[in-house]
Amino acid sequence: MKTNTLYSEIFAKQNSALVPGLSRFFKTAPGQYGEGDKFLGIKVPTVREVVKNQWQNASFEDLEECVTSEYHEMRLAALLTLVQVFKHAKKDERLQKQCVDFYLVHTQYINNWDLVDLSCYELLGNWLLNRDRKLLYDLARDGKTIWEQRIGMVSTMQFLRHGELDDTYNIAEIFLEKPEPLHDLLQKAVGWLLREAGKRDEKRLKDYLSTRYKTMPRTMLRYAIEKFPENERKYYLEK
Repeated sequence: MKTNTLYSEIFAKQNSALVPGLSRFFKTAPGQYGEGDKFLGIKVPTVREVVKNQWQNASFEDLEECVTSEYHEMRLAALLTLVQVFKHAKKDERLQKQCVDFYLVHTQYINNWDLVDLSCYELLGNWLLNRDRKLLYDLARDGKTIWEQRIGMVSTMQFLRHGELDDTYNIAEIFLEKPEPLHDLLQKAVGWLLREAGKRDEKRLKDYLSTRYKTMPRTMLRYAIEKFPENERKYYLEK
């Protein structure tokens, strides 16, 4: 039977001394958003290094074992590997679609903000650059978890990098229409992507905020205007 070298190499990097700090950082205590998650004590650069060396050896069966693991870093390794397989597939649309389908089938395991943010726009965002983007709108509006909803928003980062701003604003509007209170991690995601859109077209962001800043959730607003001059930030926050 073939050895899952991605799994074994990640497991070999565990460091129990780092587990308490990572558990606190990713909010794993009862009632927190990462409640019950388990860690091996491996930092992201180390996970990336293992993935760099092992992604070509990993089958989808190997990725299944890793992405369904109880350990956070193992799930991250699976997602980063999936991104590498997708990128290197280039014009192999069949393989790229297999990566996307695998990702969407396993969203229940993409259950923390770093797992979302380090994978979704590299994978779904890339895949949807020249395709219908309804999937992201559906995830943002009807995602079963805050993580699926966050995928819908953060995936638009890839569009921004290609100078396409419309979907970021349109999907942000979906979150503004949701009943309050909107989860803090969704507010941050929307604010972050609006800020990124503003880097490409500051006037459009200010026009967007001009009719919304008074009713926009405060955390979302703070993230959206983070790069504005101090006097402008005060204007928006003193509504």
